[in-house]
Amino acid sequence: MSAMRALICAFLILASDSGGRSAARSAADTPTDVKALARHALAQIDGELKVAGLRQPVEIIRDRWGVPHIYAQNSDDLFFAQGYVMAQDRLWEMEWWRRELEGRLAEVLGPEALARDRVARLLKYRGPFDDREWTNYHRDGKRIFTAYASGINAYIRDHANNLPVEFKLTGITPEPWTAETVVLREPAFGDAANELRLAMSVASLGVKEANRRAAPDPWDDLTVPEGLDVTSITGDVIAATRAGGPLPRLGIVEAYSKLVTSSNSMVRLKDATHDLGLKADGTDDLGSNNWAIGSAMSLTGKPIVANDPHRAVTNPSLRYIVHLNAPGWNVIGAGQPPFVGVSIGHNEKVAWGLTIVGTDFQDVFVEDLNPANLNEMRYNGRMEPLTIVTEVINVKGEAPRRVELKFSRHGPIFHVDEKRHKAYALRSVFTEPGTASYLGALKLDQAQNCREFLALAMYWKANSENLVCGDVDGNIAWQASALTPNRKGGWLGRLPVPGTGKYEWDGFRTELPKEYNPPRGFIATANHNINPKGYWPPVMFKTTNGVQFERITRLMQVIKPGRIFSMEDSKALQHDVYSLRGAADQAAFRGWRSNDPNVERARDMIAKWDAMLVRDSVPAAIYITWRRTVDQGSRGGQAASADATEPTRVEAGLKKTIDALTAQFGADWKQWRYGRVHTQAFPHPVLKEFDLPTVERRGGNGAVGADGATYREIIDVSSWDHSLTINTPGQSGQPESPFYGDLLPLWANDEYFPMVFTRQAVEAKAAHRLTLRP
Repeated sequence: MSAMRALICAFLILASDSGGRSAARSAADTPTDVKALARHALAQIDGELKVAGLRQPVEIIRDRWGVPHIYAQNSDDLFFAQGYVMAQDRLWEMEWWRRELEGRLAEVLGPEALARDRVARLLKYRGPFDDREWTNYHRDGKRIFTAYASGINAYIRDHANNLPVEFKLTGITPEPWTAETVVLREPAFGDAANELRLAMSVASLGVKEANRRAAPDPWDDLTVPEGLDVTSITGDVIAATRAGGPLPRLGIVEAYSKLVTSSNSMVRLKDATHDLGLKADGTDDLGSNNWAIGSAMSLTGKPIVANDPHRAVTNPSLRYIVHLNAPGWNVIGAGQPPFVGVSIGHNEKVAWGLTIVGTDFQDVFVEDLNPANLNEMRYNGRMEPLTIVTEVINVKGEAPRRVELKFSRHGPIFHVDEKRHKAYALRSVFTEPGTASYLGALKLDQAQNCREFLALAMYWKANSENLVCGDVDGNIAWQASALTPNRKGGWLGRLPVPGTGKYEWDGFRTELPKEYNPPRGFIATANHNINPKGYWPPVMFKTTNGVQFERITRLMQVIKPGRIFSMEDSKALQHDVYSLRGAADQAAFRGWRSNDPNVERARDMIAKWDAMLVRDSVPAAIYITWRRTVDQGSRGGQAASADATEPTRVEAGLKKTIDALTAQFGADWKQWRYGRVHTQAFPHPVLKEFDLPTVERRGGNGAVGADGATYREIIDVSSWDHSLTINTPGQSGQPESPFYGDLLPLWANDEYFPMVFTRQAVEAKAAHRLTLRP
């Protein structure tokens, strides 16, 4: 591989691309700077290309917003073309995804990435790779994944001498994909860190006080599992769930170093955990919303399905919109670049959306090790050996490293306490067949009605999602989907458990919360407690702390039974910026006055504020800065928050707020606009020259219009072509592409573009037409 890499680095810029270069490119595109280099590598999106591996011609129409509408004559060619198109627009993003999940970052980043690689290899899915895996996603699962991988490989093969600009600058070479690549799992610890933190809280506060502060919803009288010593769980154990640390910068190969001006260029590598919108414990902190309005409440007479899944907003976008059309397939919507099919969208019969449930499908098992042999553990009164796997990690600039990975019967061991003879293992559904994220959508892509959708949603095993749908017959439905363990013995998964045999998983649950045409006339979810009344054991726990300020509370205020709801109403609700917490906190700013004129001015502004988080609002900026001061100054819990709303503390917080805003924006209060304290940046993952503008945003955490809406859809089931969508910052991840950043102005201003679906509507919005021929 090193010889090939050297060859590519030597001839990247000089060699012509027989398959991927547009004939329309001129000599003016000869690379003289990094932007010209990027233009030189742009994918061909017009005309014809001969691509080995196809059976029949495939037509790809890109509309004016960069959405590819793929028309194939058979399903093999359809998914081959999807892989090819995805590689055209997102190959760098895809390469980085697969390197992280395979545990191969150190190959290109050096020893600083070793810890991250080790965790990825420790947590990766190791089989079986048979029908238990492939057919869970679709009856033709392996065939689909193989075709998709073949399309990616065709693009890599045909463009080996003109790869996207990031590959040129760094000298990294993309490698061939396989069906197994497509089903890689995210190396996430999920709820494990929460279990460990709660155990440490029990050790320091006692069971009752720790549970009171946790305020579980639904309520559970916490019980420490028999045999668990909570005092033995230390910060080192939690730290092991965050292994990795900051990653180093990528280097620029010497051939292109002169094109990169060190004075205003910085090579970056994003933190993958941040990119996924995950906290250290693997949960989503940004929030998502979806709703399905039933026919009786819909102005159109058919369901309206809306969704805005929230994750970290990145450049390139986390999402990619695509339209897949072939015999047996006609589906449009969004997915993530590594994944085949459509995860969120609609076909000819059904529309759907998703939000995270938060299902607890990972547990920490504390194994008792043999003091005389730390490679043995106690189970059911007898010692049994751990499984040990040795792997070699190649390291840039250094000799390969051999790493030893240990596994108990419960899963990978992520921490060993040799002093106490304990090992901590992660039991996770991601080691089970059929749990690759989002690929369960392949069956949903062909659902014909909401009844069928509910049945197929049970094959969606990961991630845990609230799947809502509406169909052309006027039905709406909801299914909480995820592979959910049955915990033998009545334990609920809130604390780690001894791995001695008493606490085990006993298969998986088959009856999960769902609804079909509920009497209220609509369905809405927003990462809230979805356990129905009396449903036990719960699939997850939330907290009652702050529940009155949750997005679901606002959704239920706006979507009321019997109200007639339109597409415009859904647009307004997706961008609703009313702050429930802000409105509640206003009481703390009323009924008193300050002798400090600046503090009094700020107090009065917040007291009279409309609680809207809009860009031009000065009181919104003052309030949110004050709120951050309160949150940073407290150590969590309602009591701390309540103390912070006492007049003397409010006044002290306002003084700090005024000082902070003055230091940042000057003494002119007119400059203290909310949009200036609430911005979204779009740095390119490698080079500063390709950064997109930072934009001011409305809304924020806690509002329905929260941060992180990487994709929005509002689907009109009565007329598919009237559906609306938005992605950000653009469909293409290739700098200098017309679809790199073109959607950012729309997104920044809370606007949409039409999700055209019928062939007539697609033709009316066509901007580029490419035919792939065998």
